[in-house]
Amino acid sequence: MSEYLLDVRNLKKRFPINGGLLGREVGAVSAVNNVSFKIKRGETLGLVGESGCGKTTLGRSILRLIEPTGGEIIFDGEDIRTFDAQRMRALRRRMQIIFQDPYASLNPRMTVGAILSEPMEIHGLNKGKDARKKRLYELLDQVQMPRDTLNKYPHEFSGGQRQRICIARALAVEPEFIVCDEPVSALDVSVQAQVVNLMMDLQKDLNLTYLFIAHDLKVVEYISSRVAVMYLGNMVEVAESHELYGGSRHPYTKALFSAIPKPDPSLKQDRIILTGDIPSPMKPPNGCHFHPRCWQATDECKNKYPDLTKQSETHEYKCFNPIT
Repeated sequence: MSEYLLDVRNLKKRFPINGGLLGREVGAVSAVNNVSFKIKRGETLGLVGESGCGKTTLGRSILRLIEPTGGEIIFDGEDIRTFDAQRMRALRRRMQIIFQDPYASLNPRMTVGAILSEPMEIHGLNKGKDARKKRLYELLDQVQMPRDTLNKYPHEFSGGQRQRICIARALAVEPEFIVCDEPVSALDVSVQAQVVNLMMDLQKDLNLTYLFIAHDLKVVEYISSRVAVMYLGNMVEVAESHELYGGSRHPYTKALFSAIPKPDPSLKQDRIILTGDIPSPMKPPNGCHFHPRCWQATDECKNKYPDLTKQSETHEYKCFNPIT
């Protein structure tokens, strides 16, 4: 058994743009471009980057909720891109997702009991009324919700409670890997802490593996074993959490992390303000995609895309002129 549960190799996702009278393809958006990374069993890989950089598309492509255009997705030693619909249906029991918006991801016409029972029925789990009820109570206990929750509807709960129900739904089929697509961004700060701590406890108890997508860099630092940074569909830096936050090498990562507010207002904060706008993914710049906004860019950056550089076994980046 490999120590890596997930091994993504050169994953691509391209969205065609159609136009004209005949609806022909007139362009394309490269939302994910040759992205490669690995996730060990039981660890959390945090995924950060600006809005529109391809984080959510990457997460959904890994689960094949969106079909990738190219690359390999090796899950537990098998390339799931070769799986037909029947094999993917069986595999979905091992791979789940927690969506960003707990208000939109729960069916308002179904009770919580029906919502949590649906994935069990699909996969033929916990058959029989008593076994099903016992499992439903277990799920509610795991996410710290009262048992009378089962007979209520989603609109009767707060955002944090709804997200707990979404977590319970993901756990209903006993998965190994969960894509957490900004699971706390729609919640109040105090509730965010409760949900993040709950997810960390569940990970320890159930040996779960997470891909944790988020905007909040402090939350990512808190929950993640390793962190990956995306920019315009490309992975630009990956490292252990403490290593990346303590000594990032890519200029974009440095600028991103400089926006993290300091808890003590008396401390001097060196902000790096990037100039210019994010380039269009329809027509990314030549060379390194970040060079139009980078204060360290050279002619080489404008003409050639950098290869992956290994600073150590756990720290990799793509940059010709890294921060020293």
